[in-house]
Order: sequence, then structure tokens, then C-alpha cells
Amino acid sequence: MRDINVCEVTAAVRQMCIDANYALSQDMKDALDGALEREESELGKQIITKLQENLEIAGKDQIPICQDTGMAVFFVKVGQDVHFVGGSLTDAINEGVKQGYVEGYLRKSVVGDPLIRKNTGDNTPAVIHYDIVPGDSVSLTIAPKGFGSENMSRVFMLKPADGEEGVKDAIVQAVKDAGPNACPPMVVGVGIGGTFEKCAEMAKEALTRPVGTHSDIEYVRNMEEEVLGRINETGIGPAGLGGKITALAVNINTFATHIAGLPVAVNICCHVNRHVTRVL
Repeated sequence: MRDINVCEVTAAVRQMCIDANYALSQDMKDALDGALEREESELGKQIITKLQENLEIAGKDQIPICQDTGMAVFFVKVGQDVHFVGGSLTDAINEGVKQGYVEGYLRKSVVGDPLIRKNTGDNTPAVIHYDIVPGDSVSLTIAPKGFGSENMSRVFMLKPADGEEGVKDAIVQAVKDAGPNACPPMVVGVGIGGTFEKCAEMAKEALTRPVGTHSDIEYVRNMEEEVLGRINETGIGPAGLGGKITALAVNINTFATHIAGLPVAVNICCHVNRHVTRVL
């Protein structure tokens, strides 16, 4: 059994909030570079170039890469041989979010009640997904999620008879419906299977997979590539102003499901698909 003081978690989360919002991950930078090379529209090229300039300015001036610094979403994989000391793990994560967003001068976008809508003032609480895994370490992944793209997400409760073609059509339709509202070029996270809530969680976690990597399952990998091609044939383009590059990647996760169902969730993220992982 390994003891981890929750103050270590708070310190890590604080810095992760700042790092994720001030700088784009290398996989996303590489994806934008590739998009610029493949884009055929002159206006589309100009838009991608401006996005890259924005990233340079944010890095140089140490300011957020997007004004919507998102709601803090965490995927936490806790080793079953870890014992937390010093307090609650959930409280420690929320304290780290509070410190990161306040001290990092990040926009506070969370309201404490969905209808009363009073801002909490420190971007807490975070949305936290826990998973117990073998080992004595803790993996923390933050994925700050802005709501321009989050609002464009969809869940489809398809029939088993809809099959693979129905799934692919649903993903493409979700992107078409989103149009420019999700700030393309986008990354499309997809969850197939499970239940209503499981497919949505899988879609969100799929966004944290590095762009350019694919599923280990052959038919899923083929779906990712085919659907990406179909999305980029829609002509939505960068910023929704037309072009070849509407999406940078389609990442699909799958899970077992019921004989009577085929749940599909599509969670879209804008070009600042932020994700940072730390292991304690």
C-alpha cells in the first residue's frame, strides 16, 4: 500500500488547469500543421494560420488560448494499492481547480445551480470520472471543456438493425448540425455501446486520446478513418467558412451493450482540444 497526501493532488491539479489552458498539446499543434498543408481553400488556410498565431501569442504572453477556459473535466485512474491521506480526494481536486482558475486568471464559467445560475466564482465543482485500476499510482487527466462545442454534442439511441452504417450516418449528421458553432476544425469523440450515460462518458474520454492515434480494433479504426473523410467532405471548413478541413480527427471508443440497443454519443470539441495528464 502506498500513501499519497491529497495536497500533492491539489498542487498537480492547480498546475494542470493552467498548463491546459495556456498551451495546446503537441498532438494538436501537429494536427493544425498538417491541416494547413492539406487545406485547399485560401480562406481556410488564412483561418488556420490565424489560429496558429493565436497559440504563439498565448504562449509568449502566458494567457489562455481561448477565452472560454471551460468546465474542468477529469478522468482519474486510481491504483487500488493507493491510500489517500490528509483529506478527501474529490475535495483536493476541486481545491486544485479553484487555485488554478483563480491564480491563473482563467475565466470562471461554472454556475452552482443549473436554473438559479449564480456563478461559483472559482470554476468549481469539477466533473470527475473515477476508475479503479491495478497498481500504486494515480493518473489524472484534465480536459477543460468549453460549451460552444459541448452544446453541439448528441446522444443517439439507435436500433441494433441500424448497424455500422447507421452509426456512421449519426456521427456525420451530428457534425453537420453543429456546423460552425463548434469552432472547426474540430475533434470528434464518439462512444458506441454501453448505456445512455456510458456512451457519453466514452465519447468525452475519446477526446483525450492523442490526435493521430487510432483504435486497436480494426473495424473501429476503419470507421474512424472513413467518418473523418466523410466529415471533411461536408465543406464546412475552418471556422465554418468553407474548406476541406472540418475535423482533425475522429476518435471512437466502444463497450459492450444490451441486445436491444445501440447507444451512440458524439462529443465534439473545438480546435483547442485541451488535455493534460499527470501521474503521481
